[in-house]
This record gives sequence, C-alpha cells and structure tokens, in this order.
Amino acid sequence: MISVKKTIAGSFGPTPRVEALEARLALRIAAHLNERAEQIPHDITERLRVARLQALDHARALRKLSPAPAESGYNLQGATLSLGGPPSWWLRAASLLPLVVLVGGLVLIQHRYMQQQIEAAAEIDAALLTDDLPPQAFSDPGFAEFLKAPRPQQ
Repeated sequence: MISVKKTIAGSFGPTPRVEALEARLALRIAAHLNERAEQIPHDITERLRVARLQALDHARALRKLSPAPAESGYNLQGATLSLGGPPSWWLRAASLLPLVVLVGGLVLIQHRYMQQQIEAAAEIDAALLTDDLPPQAFSDPGFAEFLKAPRPQQ
C-alpha cells in the first residue's frame, strides 16, 4: 500500500534524501548482480550482453524522437494545476448531458419513423375503402403499387 508521504513526495518531485536512498539501493542491487554474474554460464552472459546493447540502442532512439522539455525562466517549483478531489455533481451532469441528448434524439427519430409508417398504412387503407374496385383487384400482385401511384385530381 502506498503511504501518504510517498504520494506527497512523488507529486512534488524527488527530494535529495529520496535520491540518495535510490542511489544507495541501486548500488546494492548492482553489487549483488555482479556477484551472481560470475556464476552464470558464458553463453547466457553473451545473450544478456547482446540484449542489453539492443535495449540501450532502443532507448537512445526513443530519446532522440521525444521532444526535449522546454525550460522557462520562471521558477514554478511545487506549483501544480489539478482538479483534485472527487468530481462535483455539475461535472457529472455535464458529462452525462451528451448521452441524454443522443438517446433523446434516437427516441425522436424512432417516433417519427413509426409515425410515417402509420400514416402510409392509413393512406393505403383509406384508398382501399374509398375506391370501387372489383374483388379480383385485391388479389393482383401490382395492387399495392397501384395504390401508391399518384391519382389525377377529380
């Protein structure tokens, strides 16, 4: 679990004491690895050496590609800009607003589509009920197309 001191120290950059502890730990780990390196067979050490060289080349290439940090004339040590704390209910409402608008738009589109389908069916039914047609016309496959065709005004 991360302690509060670590979190606070990490947010304001490393302090000299933390850097000294990190350097001591790095030296201890390096010494331990050097002791154990003598016991590793030659072929494995060669593979590790080649892998280390490839990793260093890759790191150099990444360093060349990444932009250098811009230095400013101002001393802003310890100054941060963050939205600390839990988000307010205004921020949550504002982030949900586009979703509500989208769902509302989809519901309105669906309602309009259904309304058009109902109006088209009602128009066909009205045309069937008002025309004098022989019974054979109802079984004709082109009857629906006949009903959809525009009629001359009487």
